[in-house]
Amino acid sequence: MNHWITGMGVGPWFYIEDVKTDWFRHRGQESDAKMSIALANSGDLQIELIQPRNEAPSMYREFLDAGHERLQHMSYWTEDYQGLYNKALALGYRVGHEGCIGGEKGRFAYFNTEAHPGTVIEISDISGGKGRTFGHIRKVAEGWDGSDPIRIIK
Repeated sequence: MNHWITGMGVGPWFYIEDVKTDWFRHRGQESDAKMSIALANSGDLQIELIQPRNEAPSMYREFLDAGHERLQHMSYWTEDYQGLYNKALALGYRVGHEGCIGGEKGRFAYFNTEAHPGTVIEISDISGGKGRTFGHIRKVAEGWDGSDPIRIIK
């Protein structure tokens, strides 16, 4: 976060130390993946920093274990999650990991699309509370004056 704040003026960051997932599956198997995330916007672009907090299986853990850091995925936000999910599967995409945060309208899926590091595709349901949170982060970033650069979400 400090790199983005001091080096690029991006912020404020909204940090969740212990992300609570309703459920999480890696390659079709239940996983107890623990993670911290930090979110900020630079214009319309949301930057998400993800830190795995245990060794449980996830595509995040696979990426780090392969010696990679930096960009791991790009995300498409949708209010028609199931429609986009079904379309991806019909096109031959395979789910690498998926989960849910904050109820049925907080689903997300990462597809096995990585041709080289950083090209994983995520889809994320923004029809519920997550979408409102993302909108708030975008709005706060618009007029950010550099104060209170890291904000903790409990």
